[in-house]
Amino acid sequence: MSYKRILTIQDISCVGQCSLTVALPIISALGVETAVLPSAVLSTHTGGFSGYTFRDLTEDMPSISDHWLKEGITFDAFYTGYLGSIKQIEYIQEIMRRHASEKTIRIVDPVLGDNGSLYKGFNNDFVEAMKRLIASSDVILPNITEASMLTGKEYKESYDRSYIDSLLKELQAIGAKTIVMTGVSYKPETTGVVVFENNKYNYYEHKRIPKLCHGTGDIIASAFTGAISRGLSAFDAAKLAADYTLKTIEYTLDDSDHWYGVKFELAIPYLVELIAKYNI
Repeated sequence: MSYKRILTIQDISCVGQCSLTVALPIISALGVETAVLPSAVLSTHTGGFSGYTFRDLTEDMPSISDHWLKEGITFDAFYTGYLGSIKQIEYIQEIMRRHASEKTIRIVDPVLGDNGSLYKGFNNDFVEAMKRLIASSDVILPNITEASMLTGKEYKESYDRSYIDSLLKELQAIGAKTIVMTGVSYKPETTGVVVFENNKYNYYEHKRIPKLCHGTGDIIASAFTGAISRGLSAFDAAKLAADYTLKTIEYTLDDSDHWYGVKFELAIPYLVELIAKYNI
């Protein structure tokens, strides 16, 4: 097994089981060195908490990159999650240029919104900046809301395969090479993940748990990133990530007080079992 180093760039929500607090342990559990570049520090995530603190770390990014450049530090993969500003996206594009090797892959989770709406603080200018980051990426992991916003298509809660195909083609036109679209549900009792690569459509369907859980998008993206860095194909990495995310939700269902995230830590042994099956 070749030992890889990933740089993940996203915020730290100190409490809330999302962003870097899930990316670091999940990717590490998959056997990949995980370096971090925090985009901001929040006391909690913003989904349901009030009065949270926020410290923007945008202007720390160039000096961190300068030091890495001096030390000759490069990365085998970049993985971006929640980003707070257009300036951050511009810095990240430069960081990816400076610290990549010939085989480095760029994985972008274009965190923009959910349930048909942009997250607080984002606007159309930010969406356009995210499109520029996508154009230089190798893999993107949008949900349907994000795919519709990036393509300018109407968001639909009820849809068929032709609607998903239209989103995939439009994302491809932006410059996305491999698209992993999460939360694609053609039947009420199931959901799944679509992998569109080399003009080939693959769909992994699994049972759907009708519960809104914070942080599951970060969990599936982190597990995917770790798995593909270990050598799995995009489709196998997506299946592994979906199965693990489903397990984290199952571990949390019986605890009504645990509304702010999922108990992904309890499912880490299951994640290790999943990756071990591939003998890589």
